[in-house]
Amino acid sequence: MRRSLKVAVASAATLAVLGPIGWFWQASRVPATYDMAEMGYADFGGGPASGHHHASGGTSVASLTSPSGVAPDVAVTLTARRDGSRYTLNGQTPGPVIHAVRGQLVQVTLVNANVPDGVTLHWHGVDVPNAEDGVAGVTQDAIGPGRSFVYRFVVPDAGTYWYHSHQVSDAQVRGGLFGALVVSGDAVASDVDQVLAVHTFDGRRTLNGVPGVSSLSAAPGRVVRARLINTDSGPLRAWVSGVSSFRVAAVDGRAVVGPSDISAKSVLVTAGGRVDLLFAAPGRVDVGAGAALASAGLAAGVQPPATLDLLTYGTPAPLGFDPAAATRNFDYRIGRRIGFLDGKPGLWWTINGHEFPDVPMFMVSTGDIVRMTISNSSGEVHPMHLHGHHAVVLSRNGAAATGSPWWFDSLDVGDGDTYVIAFVADNPGIWVDHCHNLKHAADGLIAHLAYTDVTTPYRVGGPSHNRLS
Repeated sequence: MRRSLKVAVASAATLAVLGPIGWFWQASRVPATYDMAEMGYADFGGGPASGHHHASGGTSVASLTSPSGVAPDVAVTLTARRDGSRYTLNGQTPGPVIHAVRGQLVQVTLVNANVPDGVTLHWHGVDVPNAEDGVAGVTQDAIGPGRSFVYRFVVPDAGTYWYHSHQVSDAQVRGGLFGALVVSGDAVASDVDQVLAVHTFDGRRTLNGVPGVSSLSAAPGRVVRARLINTDSGPLRAWVSGVSSFRVAAVDGRAVVGPSDISAKSVLVTAGGRVDLLFAAPGRVDVGAGAALASAGLAAGVQPPATLDLLTYGTPAPLGFDPAAATRNFDYRIGRRIGFLDGKPGLWWTINGHEFPDVPMFMVSTGDIVRMTISNSSGEVHPMHLHGHHAVVLSRNGAAATGSPWWFDSLDVGDGDTYVIAFVADNPGIWVDHCHNLKHAADGLIAHLAYTDVTTPYRVGGPSHNRLS
């Protein structure tokens, strides 16, 4: 009897421990195929819940395209290939630089020669129509081997952008499936225009795929525009030496208003972000780890200890809308805790206390003014990227922005930091809002902004094996 009691007590204790674990394990399972717009829970940010996208008769993302029947101004074909762990576009990595002028219609035909997991292209920082956004399982199906897909979009703003895969993106971008998109037509004047795509291959930091120091061909006194693109998953700091001063002309494709001269400071470039530097030759741009663009004879300079603060840089200017009149107010609180993700135990990211797939859908309607508070208590930095929109920083850790409007599409949110941002919901669709440390996104740090009347015919998983990140 005593032995039976011990067995019963032990069994009850085991069930008390394993029962909740089993429940959490089961609850964490992600369906083999699902509608991203049906996952998680709707957060209306204090705005009206009418017109929820579950209602019938909504607008499909597939219909949110650029006009058809119009000849493109720029037409490019990109062929994606995989060779081991390396990926190429038209036989090179980075892929070809695509050049366009603001307002032009760009057409890109993406051909998958042999990438077994499928491919897409996301136009990072370009506020394209939703159907052209390139997110597998949300705005299109992944393009399988031997197939192709045509992207068509008008480039609405001049600036520095880039394109990259959004299917198995951590592996494919890290392996080289990306390239630069440069849209001219802004007021920034320069004599030499240089794209500098920063990427780490096999542990070596490169500029445009080349390790070490690349040569800057610019005569003394000529003005150089260095378009820095951070294609890695972590932040980098760049600095200019050999000059008395330099300026930041643009951030994430948006011109800085009234940029002043900078000296003895480095500039942080968010993962996924872009910063355009302006200086007179001769000069040297270092991005760390021995990678640089330099005029002949200029040795490496010491990285300045101070970093430029974009919160106070430049001159204030009108935003074009009133953030105080926000119709939606959201919180995006990033944390981390022990738990399960798709049945796997580990230390996983949380959004507003929830693990993927039980994460918020930030619901908006066209014309809404949106304020979002992004806070990070996860122990790591997160470069947050909202597709389809540019937002402006209103404050950081309670300090209001006082410089040029800091427009961004990729924002470095450090551990312990809180940013308040704002934007106008003026691009209907279903847009992912995720960490651009792409491994973090794959591990659940991904939510989405959804317009209340928009639906998607695409599914994560399914016959096309779509991968959300």
